[in-house]
Amino acid sequence: MDPHRGRGAQQNPVNRFDLLHCQTDEDAWIDDDPRPLRTTFLRDDSQTVLNSNDSEDLRFEYSVNPYRGCEHGCSYCYARTYHEYLGYSAGLDFESKIIVKADAPRLLEKALAKPSYKPAMIAMSGITDCYQPVERKLEITRGCLEVMARFRQPVGLITKNALVARDVDYLGELARHRAACVFLSVTSLDPKLARILEPRASSPRARLDAIRALADAGIPVGVSAAPMIPALNDSELPAILEAVKEAGGSFAFYTTVRLPGAVAEVFSAWLDRHFPERKEKILGRIRASHGGKLNSSVPGERMRGQGEPAGQLRALFHASCRRLGLATRAPELSTAAFRKVMAGQGELF
Repeated sequence: MDPHRGRGAQQNPVNRFDLLHCQTDEDAWIDDDPRPLRTTFLRDDSQTVLNSNDSEDLRFEYSVNPYRGCEHGCSYCYARTYHEYLGYSAGLDFESKIIVKADAPRLLEKALAKPSYKPAMIAMSGITDCYQPVERKLEITRGCLEVMARFRQPVGLITKNALVARDVDYLGELARHRAACVFLSVTSLDPKLARILEPRASSPRARLDAIRALADAGIPVGVSAAPMIPALNDSELPAILEAVKEAGGSFAFYTTVRLPGAVAEVFSAWLDRHFPERKEKILGRIRASHGGKLNSSVPGERMRGQGEPAGQLRALFHASCRRLGLATRAPELSTAAFRKVMAGQGELF
């Protein structure tokens, strides 16, 4: 039995902040039948949940992340490096040790009700997916949306999980005030590739069905074709955009893959496991899109890349969007209807 079946990473790279680490001897006894790796959920008792954003290439002022780590297990995820700040690895730890902010709805309500709070767009899933599998049981994201619906707080969501369609009631209420939009992340229409690329995320068909359900409910919805990985899924970009348009999506954006820190090791090992014959070609083209490196942190370049490969992908994206009538930006959300309320009370002012 493969103990890491259904996981994106196959090992735990060394945490860059650790001074010491353990290494197994080559002649150590190894369990011939190891048990499957189970996910552990740990409570986060942070006393704040609203994070400010000052990145010049991101269009939101605040973010809310109900979970740290992500069980979807995407091997390319840039957010893996954030787990190292918690003392964990960017590898298997990232997708099997999930930090849960159970008090997020209460903390969000408290933040929005402050006299000093000035309404602005909040992004959910700015770091890790707010609709990962355990959300079906815990409903923390749903609780946050209930708070936002009462306050009429503008929110933009991005997710790989069709579970977002569960919350059409709150999202629909916000959409009536031009205060909600949703991106479904679709990286491939091939279910076999999607299953190994994003092991515990919804299938491509389920994500397209969620787009259709949201669009039918009057909620602005589009696609995040992100990331595009050269020589792996980038050729699918026109087909993804067409499928999203047919499902009712009205806008789109994309990013090119970048591999910061330990993510490069995790993704390289993933390629060894699934596409060894294409590994050097894929990594070479990623480098060609980031000035000879596997990652770029330069605002404006980190998401779209640079050089000829990035330029070709950019041209393909814009040509496809023009042909299909897809906007290349999400609709502007409005704070005009925002109101401060308290639980069990009416409008404060």
